[in-house]
Amino acid sequence: MEKAQKIFDRLWADYTSRNPEVKKIYDLFVSEGERVLNDHIAFRTFNDPRVNIEIFSKPFIEAGYEYRGEYTFQEKHLYARHYEHKTFADAPRVFISELITQDFSEPLQKTVNNIINQIPPNLLVPSELIFSGSPWEVPSFEVYNQLRNESEYAAWVYIHGYRANHFTINVNALKKYDSVQKVNQFLKENGFLLNDSAGEIK
Repeated sequence: MEKAQKIFDRLWADYTSRNPEVKKIYDLFVSEGERVLNDHIAFRTFNDPRVNIEIFSKPFIEAGYEYRGEYTFQEKHLYARHYEHKTFADAPRVFISELITQDFSEPLQKTVNNIINQIPPNLLVPSELIFSGSPWEVPSFEVYNQLRNESEYAAWVYIHGYRANHFTINVNALKKYDSVQKVNQFLKENGFLLNDSAGEIK
């Protein structure tokens, strides 16, 4: 687990530097005496063989993870796999999804290919790719809108690159806040806004 922990520590440092509210929430639960376990972490990529799930999962497999399941989200044109650590039950699960670019227009496919072509060869190595952020030229609003018109997912990857899409809290591991409802109420009482689109609990 030590090798995996080093990966998560580096990803967490990047994630919280870009989303400082997340660290505040983590510290808030710790101040309440809670042990905060990460339930899972998620990544997004494209189904290009240079950056697909097979490539992206390698550092985690080398750190003791193994494939446990696959998922197809037809409406969003996504394929995903999840991985769990072989020996540590408390280790976060890893979810990696990829956009099936062939399901989209030729302009989108060309744009995605152009984006990937810009990744320096030294970053097209699994151990570097997962930490590479946005390893292409500064995103343009025009390209962002072009991608977003067809796929929010593609636009997100273009802007944020190869970073964690989200970290999570394992609610089942909490003591005082042992339900999603209690967690949500606790956060609201402490001034945090929740995304209530389609309801606070989805």
